[in-house]
Amino acid sequence: MSQANVEKHSPFSCISFSGFNTFVQTIDLMKHLVAPSILSSDFANLQSECDMLNNSDADWYHVDVMDGVFVPNLTFGMPVIKAIKKHATKPFDVHLMIVEPDKFIKDFADAGADILTVHYEACPHLHRSIQRIKAEGMKAGVALNPHTNVQLLEDLIQDIDLVCLMSVNPGFGGQSFIENTYTKIKTLKAMIQAKNASTLIEIDGGVTSANARKLIDCGADVLVAGSFVFKSPNPTETIKELKSL
Repeated sequence: MSQANVEKHSPFSCISFSGFNTFVQTIDLMKHLVAPSILSSDFANLQSECDMLNNSDADWYHVDVMDGVFVPNLTFGMPVIKAIKKHATKPFDVHLMIVEPDKFIKDFADAGADILTVHYEACPHLHRSIQRIKAEGMKAGVALNPHTNVQLLEDLIQDIDLVCLMSVNPGFGGQSFIENTYTKIKTLKAMIQAKNASTLIEIDGGVTSANARKLIDCGADVLVAGSFVFKSPNPTETIKELKSL
């Protein structure tokens, strides 16, 4: 794929030279973003899955990193992320579900993360974590577990590029959507607007075509979809469906 096509299909590319506010304006014009989670992809055919995503309407790759401590599961490490990055033509939205994420910020930057999201629950010095992520040239995301109140981010919201609201309990794909997420999105959106922040709202877990429109109407900017995309008969068409809502 040519560089021109990469930029066309990769709205995150504008961040590198125009700043995050321009990116938010681009999202306003493009509607919402779709970030398929490769945790649900066919690990035995990752290159073909990358080719599918590259040629689909997907905006980002969503990459879940789990350590078996913060959540009861193990997934990708840096070598796998580097290998996938070689074939990807779209930004990497890396979601760390690990303890002590500060120890690995530079490693994930070197592996190719464009957005690095850490969990509020795993970061006792969250402001410092955010600043370290940005110092490595990445956009900084903060994820909240279903039980965590969005108001806890009020003092930092202007420093955060993306808030990932977990709409399932983190650790496994294929879980049922937690209905209280709609209320959390509305509360978070109101906070972002009140603070005149540019923060994006990402929803991760149980996203399907049945609830995507309501999530967007409540204020979601980015939809993460794993099983719904990769377990569907035609993932490319499923991504197109989510994007066109």
